[in-house]
Amino acid sequence: MNQTINEIQNEVVDEFSMLGGDMESTVFYIMELGNHLPPMDERYKVKENLVKGCQSKVWLSTYFKDGKVFFLADSNTDVTKGLISMLIRIWNGRTPKEILGTDLYFIDKIGMQRVVGSQRSNGFASMIRQMKLYALGYQQQHAL
Repeated sequence: MNQTINEIQNEVVDEFSMLGGDMESTVFYIMELGNHLPPMDERYKVKENLVKGCQSKVWLSTYFKDGKVFFLADSNTDVTKGLISMLIRIWNGRTPKEILGTDLYFIDKIGMQRVVGSQRSNGFASMIRQMKLYALGYQQQHAL
């Protein structure tokens, strides 16, 4: 992995800045990002993998390989799928320590609150929390 977490966040900020703050374009772009998420196997779409606190259904699964955390996700709505895809882009293949130590500044820089509203914003916070909980679990499991 060549890019740092912050380099990827800066890339996301740059992509969104090209949209000029246009709400419709921004929402469309978020939905477009979700289309790039690899399909999630149906066997992972179980109740245990649902992110609590999301209005939409968001399934999040993970595995740990070579000291790094990998995420699989899907959602029943395009916008939510786009939101989780941004987090996966930033955190996939990172160590638990990197994930837990991340300041997700891209959220404020792209004006996420303005775009997604308070309900989705709560769901987005739930996705972040769940991903960090997975990282914390792996960190504790694999501590020396």
